[in-house]
Amino acid sequence: MSVIDPGFYVWLLPCFAIALTVTWLALGYARRRNLLDHPGERRSHAVATPRGGGIGIVVAMALAIAWLALRQPELGSFYLWADLGLILVAGIGWWDDHRPLSPWLRLCVHAVAAAMLAYASYQGSGSLPVAVAAFGIAMVLVNIWNFMDGVDGIAALQALVVAAAYALLGFNGTRWLCLALVVAIAGFLPFNLIRARIFMGDVGSGALGYLLAMLAVMVSATHGVTSLGEMFPVWCVLLLPPSAFLVDATLTLATRMLRGERWWTPHVEHAYQRWVRRGSSHFGVAAAYCGWAVCGSALALVIREWGCGWGAAFIMLTGMGWYLAGIAAWTWLRRT
Repeated sequence: MSVIDPGFYVWLLPCFAIALTVTWLALGYARRRNLLDHPGERRSHAVATPRGGGIGIVVAMALAIAWLALRQPELGSFYLWADLGLILVAGIGWWDDHRPLSPWLRLCVHAVAAAMLAYASYQGSGSLPVAVAAFGIAMVLVNIWNFMDGVDGIAALQALVVAAAYALLGFNGTRWLCLALVVAIAGFLPFNLIRARIFMGDVGSGALGYLLAMLAVMVSATHGVTSLGEMFPVWCVLLLPPSAFLVDATLTLATRMLRGERWWTPHVEHAYQRWVRRGSSHFGVAAAYCGWAVCGSALALVIREWGCGWGAAFIMLTGMGWYLAGIAAWTWLRRT
């Protein structure tokens, strides 16, 4: 893999400017088209708010991926397929923001996009386990970020922290792309944090999950993962930063399924949603989830620096312990 020239990092500034500008344009577009999320018993906000602002992040990152493909032509095929998958996920989300679609249609499109990322990963690594992992993590993160985008700033802040952690865990072009996502999210947050003027919408939440899956695959590639034995400890580390979302979404979904509810429909059963409905501010809840992600990221970095010498078993046990702590926190939030 070619090394990115330090001067190339100046190209992060256009990512921020593009995300900021396109989000601002999306706000005006949503108001003109009356694309509003109205308050209701299955919503956590009290004022009708425009949606679809996540298109700013999507445009910035689609251009960043294309630009990186020009800088690293040996990885051009990977970037092409990954970029097409991103456009597909964002496109079906944009359509859903304008006219509600069947959740099964969206799921099928997500599967196609995940398959594109898996194919790109297989081309780069030649490893079937890596491709299967890429497909699985893309399907999981795309839908989890969609599920968890329910209060001001929470999905964007969580993705920013995870992308920053992956930047520290990766190298070269991977690091640059992680930082590109960080600054693109920073361009969106002024419109969404504390008191949202526009929501991310499905166009942004699904795309964020897809981008994080792509970055996770790229980070694992920089660590030379090609076999199952190498994959488990590395992915255990990579799944620590997004653990708050993974725990809340997975356990809430499992609870709804066990109760026989229509788990694919909107609801306010996530721990963060219950927390807000008990009177906590959107910003306070988003900051708490962000704090958990920061701690998970710090643990991932510590394991990367010192844990590898103690073997895969230590890494996996540490990750298991962290997730058990997350399950305990989720249970406490639900019962308090």
